[in-house]
Amino acid sequence: VQLQASGGGLVQAGGSLRLACAASGRTGSSYRMAWFRQAPGKEREFVSAISWSDGSTYYADSVKGRFTISRDSAKNTVHLQMNSLKPEDTAVYYCAAGGRTAFYYSDSRGYDYRGQGTQVTVSS
Repeated sequence: VQLQASGGGLVQAGGSLRLACAASGRTGSSYRMAWFRQAPGKEREFVSAISWSDGSTYYADSVKGRFTISRDSAKNTVHLQMNSLKPEDTAVYYCAAGGRTAFYYSDSRGYDYRGQGTQVTVSS
């Protein structure tokens, strides 16, 4: 599976961005897709995930109510709509895909594939 992330950029606090992650290759119904992010000097953290089969969604507390993850099954693409952005949302955002259901959605070990990151910068 190859993952291509796009949509990052520079935005003022309170603004919005929409990230996209296009998956190609051997994707299956058991897969889940997720977004993680890593800010300078910090560990990578879970942002949001979606089940490819039933569309169940999961969010980190820090983004709940501001971010929305969705999937376009026809295009094998996952979107992350980010509203009310804050400077602390500044990070490189990575998309991931996997099917290791023994791990919770927020656990990076549950994902076999990772795309390149896309930079999101929120100015105050």
